[in-house]
Amino acid sequence: MSTPDIASKPRFSKLLIANRGEIAVRVIRGARQQGYKTVAVYSDADRDALHVREADEAVRIGPAPAKESYLVIEQILAAAKASGAQAIHPGYGFLSERADFARAVQEAGLVFVGPDPDSIEAMGNKSASKIRMIEAGVPCVPGYQGEDQSDATLEKESVRVGLPVMVKAAEGGGGRGMRLVHDAAALLENIRSARSEAANAFGSGQLLIEKAVVDARHVEIQVFGDRHGNVVHLGERDCSIQRRNQKVVEEAPSPAVDDALRLKMGAAAVAAAKAVNYVGAGTVEFLLDCDRNFYFLEMNTRLQVEHPVTELVYGVDLVQWQLRIAQGEKLPLTQAQVLDQRHGHAIEVRLCAEDPRQNYLPQTGGVLRWRAAAGEGLRVDTYLEDGVSISPYYDSMQAKIIAWGGDRATARARLLQALDRTVLLGVVSNLDYLRAVLATEAFASGDFSTAFVGQHFPQERMAAAGPAALHVLLAAVAMYLDDSGRLAAEHGLPAEMIGWHSSHDSPTDFKLKWRQRDYDLEIGVRNGRVFGTTVDGEAVELEVLAAAPGEFRYLAQGVQGLALYARSQDALWLDAAGATECYVDHTYAAAQTAAAGSDGRILAHSDGKIVAVHVKPGDAVEKGQTLVVLEAMKMEFQLAAPMAGTVETVSVESGMQVKGRQLLVQLKPAA
Repeated sequence: MSTPDIASKPRFSKLLIANRGEIAVRVIRGARQQGYKTVAVYSDADRDALHVREADEAVRIGPAPAKESYLVIEQILAAAKASGAQAIHPGYGFLSERADFARAVQEAGLVFVGPDPDSIEAMGNKSASKIRMIEAGVPCVPGYQGEDQSDATLEKESVRVGLPVMVKAAEGGGGRGMRLVHDAAALLENIRSARSEAANAFGSGQLLIEKAVVDARHVEIQVFGDRHGNVVHLGERDCSIQRRNQKVVEEAPSPAVDDALRLKMGAAAVAAAKAVNYVGAGTVEFLLDCDRNFYFLEMNTRLQVEHPVTELVYGVDLVQWQLRIAQGEKLPLTQAQVLDQRHGHAIEVRLCAEDPRQNYLPQTGGVLRWRAAAGEGLRVDTYLEDGVSISPYYDSMQAKIIAWGGDRATARARLLQALDRTVLLGVVSNLDYLRAVLATEAFASGDFSTAFVGQHFPQERMAAAGPAALHVLLAAVAMYLDDSGRLAAEHGLPAEMIGWHSSHDSPTDFKLKWRQRDYDLEIGVRNGRVFGTTVDGEAVELEVLAAAPGEFRYLAQGVQGLALYARSQDALWLDAAGATECYVDHTYAAAQTAAAGSDGRILAHSDGKIVAVHVKPGDAVEKGQTLVVLEAMKMEFQLAAPMAGTVETVSVESGMQVKGRQLLVQLKPAA
């Protein structure tokens, strides 16, 4: 296996970061602390992004779609040449695990801050890496990783392995191209769906089959190698809380791993890394069953999203380590020294622009208000700021919120408090969902598996949940105060005149819309400060204690609280009473038309790209039949017919970019 001669190269001093968002910001800041000059790259969508402003220099690399910018190797290399960068850090995602990218960087005479192309190639394909791990004696899950990729063979091998099975993309990661199948009748559909998603996300539709290990934990080991033959591990991270095979919460150390098991899993991970002459940061992922047996899943040949929990627990800077190893230095610590530094516990959550109530549908829009929590033991990695536009072109993760404590209970308590103080208004996010996950007794106990989300947060229950009566009243009060404040400002009225009446107090009518639900409220107002109404038969009342633009303090049922809000036209975003919701003011709106879909119009649920169109005008379709496949934030969504009928028009074709609520297909309902 060939390796570049680092010793013969001069040390680099300028680093290009071939990525965007929070990881680009994190690498830029980390490199700057070590004295490096930094170069950012950006697409048209990121021209004014934080990572562009944080870097010493920035180079445009193309239009917004990643396939025309962040995934174009030639553009990245041209940016390095134009800026004089001598090294490239890939971050994670995009080109980070592409062997051809690492090879092109090295062939251009630049330093790739990561493993060598041969190591990426050896571990980048899950089928090939599994074969190599079996040869190296690393425990692996039974399955099929052969070259015959026909539907028939994959179906047959799935039955042979024994259901349930995981159908997995051989290339890539992040849960894309991955399906859990329990029923043999559903195998073919899931194989084809996984192949399509994998081909679209990674450029390869190759799949493998693995026996599904039921009620297992997802435990990964952080490894690090240098060019002097040294490889160490930095303990484990527990990533068992997942949805759609994408991680939601990560922590170190794992509640399920003791010192003896840590040494055993660590040794297996080091053996896996040495089997491919691994250099730099990498992660070996395992499934840990309830009998404490562990099985190799895959190796991620890059820095992981969840690396901060390892940094906080082991007192290291993994980006600094990456840069030192890329300069040809030896590992800073021995294995014994690493393990001696372990202290405390860290937990990380991923704040994503997605809607848990709608099966985690990705969300786009402008950020009206962002506030990150700060305090002892807290860390927030993000690129968010007021005014940022969250586009459909990239991943839905917007920030990572991490808390450290001397023990797990302290870390959890700090993280819950941090989430309470985090504000994101203007786009639907999973903030409330993250709070709810951490608050469960199951999470607090540490006794859970990868089945956690399905067991504790079934989609049916989440979809049925609505705002509390107090929250609805708070939304109406926020609109009242905001309207009153604007009116007072326009007419030069003093603040004490807001809400004043020349006669007796009178009720104020509000018509609010929350998602698909309408609230017709009659709000009683006394002295412009005390508000009351009835929501779903529940009487609620509150007193406004103090108000300022975008916020007010209130007293309800003897408890004081703070409400934060932001408005965009008729939409009001409210963070109060432990929940963040969006309400639309329909008080003066025209009567609403029929519910979406009932008129036969199939609309895009978000901005995105059309991956496939399965119908044409004149086709007869059944209720539930997939008509169009839409990709948004790297995930595919099957848009189905809400009724039986005939296709009248098809307004899109494969490859088109569409906006949210754009008409895709018009159906004529069956008679």
